[in-house]
Amino acid sequence: MSKKIENLKVYLDEDLEEKLRLIDPLYSDFKVLKKSLDARQRHSPHFNYTLDLYTKGAKAPKIEFQLEKISRKVSNDERPIIIGSGPAGLFAALRLVERGIPCILLEQGSPTKERLKDIAQYWRKGKLNPDNNVCHGEGGAGLFSDGKLITRIKSPHIKYVMNQLVKFGAPEEIEYLSNPHVGSDKIRRVIPVMREYLESHGCTIYFNTKVKEITFTNKVTSGVKCTKGQVFKSPHVILACGHSATDVFEMLRKKEVYMEAKPFAIGLRVEHPQEAVNKIQYRDYYDHPKLGSANYKLTYNNKSNGVGVYSFCMCPGGYVLSSSTEVDGVVCNGMSNYRRNSPFANSAIVVTLDMKDPKNVFAGLNYRRKLEKQTMDLVKQAGGYKELPVQTLENFMKNKKGDIHKSSSLSGEVSARLNTLFTPEVNNELKNAFEKFNTSMKGFIHPKAQVFGVESRTSCPLRVTRDPETFESLSHKGLFPCGEGAGYAGGITSAACDGIRIAEVLYHQFKDRQQNHYQ
Repeated sequence: MSKKIENLKVYLDEDLEEKLRLIDPLYSDFKVLKKSLDARQRHSPHFNYTLDLYTKGAKAPKIEFQLEKISRKVSNDERPIIIGSGPAGLFAALRLVERGIPCILLEQGSPTKERLKDIAQYWRKGKLNPDNNVCHGEGGAGLFSDGKLITRIKSPHIKYVMNQLVKFGAPEEIEYLSNPHVGSDKIRRVIPVMREYLESHGCTIYFNTKVKEITFTNKVTSGVKCTKGQVFKSPHVILACGHSATDVFEMLRKKEVYMEAKPFAIGLRVEHPQEAVNKIQYRDYYDHPKLGSANYKLTYNNKSNGVGVYSFCMCPGGYVLSSSTEVDGVVCNGMSNYRRNSPFANSAIVVTLDMKDPKNVFAGLNYRRKLEKQTMDLVKQAGGYKELPVQTLENFMKNKKGDIHKSSSLSGEVSARLNTLFTPEVNNELKNAFEKFNTSMKGFIHPKAQVFGVESRTSCPLRVTRDPETFESLSHKGLFPCGEGAGYAGGITSAACDGIRIAEVLYHQFKDRQQNHYQ
């Protein structure tokens, strides 16, 4: 027997279980459904809980997802091919094998352990492997972005995603925290366990296998060719290549696959001392051990032109990363480990751009590439070769170069005028936003706050357009654009849910064929 308790306030000097004993001295178990922090009131920060309270010896049940499987055998040439082992590709594969459908997963980069070695070489010595880096390899870009699972989407698959991640080793709290995250250190241990499960349940995974071409016959998908000569046949290809697979988009253009430009965002990554953010958010309780590292979520909308500026991928107690995929470009990103115990906090602050051009669907991608090359030029002009370009936030507001502070960057830092990267319009939007944020978070323009360039991979500037019901490409049957790279997701959770949606479509196709076979 259980009863639901909603909006239970637990203050910092209180204990949840003791409070539950006051409600029901004989309760036998409880299951937290939701937990969030409310620090808006200066003198009374507290946690809000929603939970099920069990009585009379009852125990909280474990959630199990029972999925029906197809009964007929799938031939080798029918197996769906998945391109990319980021969250979209991995969860598409997971759902397929749990539905009894074997599949093939192709990843241009390496498994996690080998991938980490290449990334370390890049951060320490500037030696970039274009096929195996912070954006490419097992786990995708999400492996180095804090393992943040926050999402704005409403999907029936979210609980499944969280449940499966816990099954493979993620902390149980991700199933109920309002801002769940796994941490970059933990998710690197979760993904290999997931891979082992996939391989033992019908998914054949090929690492260091870069796709050269998706093949079509009269615009009907027939398979995939890879750069090392391998050929895989299938009438179903799930394209989960990620937002940085420029070579894949070029190949799709040559194949006349329908794509369209879409809005995207560019900007800078701002870093503060974590203590400064804690003091702004928690005030007198800034060092309370129950609160941990504070985060923030900020938005600004210019009402005169409709341009939005917002924080993205906020990493409390985190690190700023160099995340390039081309040797002549610089990209920055952020991550946190599970404990979020770095003395720095960082977040992207980005401006929305709409560069739709019917004659040039690649306008946004070309602009992104140009920005990243200009950022590398700034690094070289400052005498660097692997570092990130940095400017204090105060100097950015004044359009001037100056001394910089030590940062969390694992690649080091060089002083640069980041104002020179952007048009006057973009610079003004960023400055207006920083002023606005300094009002809503007094002290945001902090003497030790710094900005890094360039934050350009928040999303993909184009969409591989698909049918809203079948999820197939509008121009090529059997091609299923999926996740961030296809323009249909914006983070780990939404990408994973998108992969599941496509796997479900394929399951029903296989099931229908099975039923027709027996009729």
